[in-house]
Amino acid sequence: MPETWLLLQSGPGEPAWNMAWDEALLENSAALGKPVLRFYSWTKPAATFGYSQRISENEKATLLRPLIRRPTGGGLVPHDADWTYSLVFPPNHFWYELKAEESYRQLHEWLKDSFTFLQIETSLSPCCQKEMPGQCFRGAEKHDLLWHGQKIAGAAQRRAKFGLLIQGSVQPPPLKLARADWQKTMSDVASEQWAVHWQEFIPETFLQNRAQQLQSEKFSADHYNRKR
Repeated sequence: MPETWLLLQSGPGEPAWNMAWDEALLENSAALGKPVLRFYSWTKPAATFGYSQRISENEKATLLRPLIRRPTGGGLVPHDADWTYSLVFPPNHFWYELKAEESYRQLHEWLKDSFTFLQIETSLSPCCQKEMPGQCFRGAEKHDLLWHGQKIAGAAQRRAKFGLLIQGSVQPPPLKLARADWQKTMSDVASEQWAVHWQEFIPETFLQNRAQQLQSEKFSADHYNRKR
């Protein structure tokens, strides 16, 4: 059945601001009542790491700063040249009901189809390839997206009572490919496969205020980023 999804083009943001927006959307996903696809970028190089990881291990693994603890799991992700996006689904949506492995596979099938439309052949990793400690793009997990055998896309998830958050990163292959074309193709493929109707999302003031609060009190704060 056709359904409406919200599309949020956030543009470049501070590292802590980017993480704060994703969590604010997750907290309010049930109230929003529709899936949200958010595209965003970074005002400066940074790195994020999974919620349960130790910051000391990540400080040794990268020189990128700041290091921000994500609201999702996964390993260390550099944000100096990647294309980032997030997806938020309310708890009454079928994506929320999927098991973690299945939602991960479906997401990367979506990415794969998008790259195919752009005449770039990719594949899903059939199993695991050994990673460097804590690092997402020095190896591959099952269903990661590969280009010529190298991982170019991964994601991290968090399911909570108020919804599902998926944070994704694409390290684009060294080809002539515009970010805007990839974003449009992602939207077009969803429209074709799931009869998605896209609606521009203009966040209300309360959501912007919550993101600002999370930025200053959580994702910019040592007590959160250095909690373990």
